[in-house]
Amino acid sequence: MAFEYEYPRAALTVDCVVFGIDEGDLKLMLIQRKLPPFKGKWALAGGFVRVDETTENAALRELEEETGLKNVFLEQLYTFSAIDRDPRERVVSVAYYALVRLSDHEVSAASDAQDAAWFEIDEHPKLAFDHQGIVDLAHERLKNTLRYRPIGFELLPERFTLSQLQHLYEVILDTTLDKRNFRRRVLKTGLVIETGEVQKDVAHRAAQLFSFDKELYQKLKKEGFNFEV
Repeated sequence: MAFEYEYPRAALTVDCVVFGIDEGDLKLMLIQRKLPPFKGKWALAGGFVRVDETTENAALRELEEETGLKNVFLEQLYTFSAIDRDPRERVVSVAYYALVRLSDHEVSAASDAQDAAWFEIDEHPKLAFDHQGIVDLAHERLKNTLRYRPIGFELLPERFTLSQLQHLYEVILDTTLDKRNFRRRVLKTGLVIETGEVQKDVAHRAAQLFSFDKELYQKLKKEGFNFEV
């Protein structure tokens, strides 16, 4: 016998704020909607949660279906539940933010997205639904989290220069850091280690390449270590 709920139920969706970084600026990945509402408008990747999946699994599925992105760093951001946030029906959305290395991922639109592209965080089209508010909160969360957790390494190649690392912090935090002090503090953590390699095929003097010791970080994190630079 079917169960009848005493109260109406809201639909549940997920929205994904995807950040990437290049030599210039912090990037935001958006999809162009193929279907109404807001057909042809740019928005965050996302969709409705199926009854047999968690919100995290739904976010990962929607990212792969709409943009081709998979195996990305993903973290829950916030739940958005304004009454009129979706013109179709009562919809509650669990938002996530993802970090990807641009060099490792090519986006390609699929499913109900007619296009997918990267935009500079401060120079992108007007967004559908309440997605601008979601992006703003995710951007602020990224800034705050970067100050005490090494999530920025998710945006860098496996082997990187200290200049690339400093550039990442400066771009996300929107500030200028002292080169000598930054490098001293980063190396003092013991988590950024020399690889014995240098850059290849560069016009300038080749810089040393470093890597992030994830295993050591996990060990230190259990002991209450904070990665602050």
